[in-house]
Amino acid sequence: MDMNAGRDSQAVVETRLTHETHRLATGLLVDAVGRPSVPRQALAQLRDFLVVNLRHHHETEDEWLWPLILTAAPDVKRALDDLSEEHERLDIALDRLADIGLTGAKDHDGDHLNEDDRHALREAAVAVRDSVRDHLDHEEPVLFPALREHITPAQWAEFAQRVIATTPPVAGHLMIGLLDEVGTPAEVESIFVNMPPPMKSLLPALRDQAAADLRVLRGIGS
Repeated sequence: MDMNAGRDSQAVVETRLTHETHRLATGLLVDAVGRPSVPRQALAQLRDFLVVNLRHHHETEDEWLWPLILTAAPDVKRALDDLSEEHERLDIALDRLADIGLTGAKDHDGDHLNEDDRHALREAAVAVRDSVRDHLDHEEPVLFPALREHITPAQWAEFAQRVIATTPPVAGHLMIGLLDEVGTPAEVESIFVNMPPPMKSLLPALRDQAAADLRVLRGIGS
């Protein structure tokens, strides 16, 4: 069966949108750190969301997705090994970002970062942003064709369910808000279509929460 006939596979759609949220969110953190009006807690929430989700994303690729691809296409092993090495280097940048203290005592300006903390956070955020963008530029030319040619809809559905079931619950509403920004309504709906009804009923509230938090990060209305 030609899974690329007429439209892209669901695997490529979901992966592309996830990658775009990573590009958008890492850039947003860099920009938000440069805005003195953005509170410490808002920066900490986005930082923690990024660290958890980026780690989980590449761990599920290394542990679950790469073996699926290699079963059908062993010739791409070298390329996937190179991507896994980039995941390891990204982990170093994520460790640095995670180690920036953002939950300590408030400074004289209430819940806003002092200049030293802001500088350290921005440097770490820039390193993660640049690492993510470079990595995705290397990964997508390998991964998208592999998903189209070697991963069946059933395999992808099972993989996607495992990813959702194991995603740590850290600021998950931000993922929903970011997906809405990078995807079309039809693409986003295709991701949420199999969501359990109780969770799906929460989407409007989660979208509202995400919109409010993203406005704060962008300095809108402050």
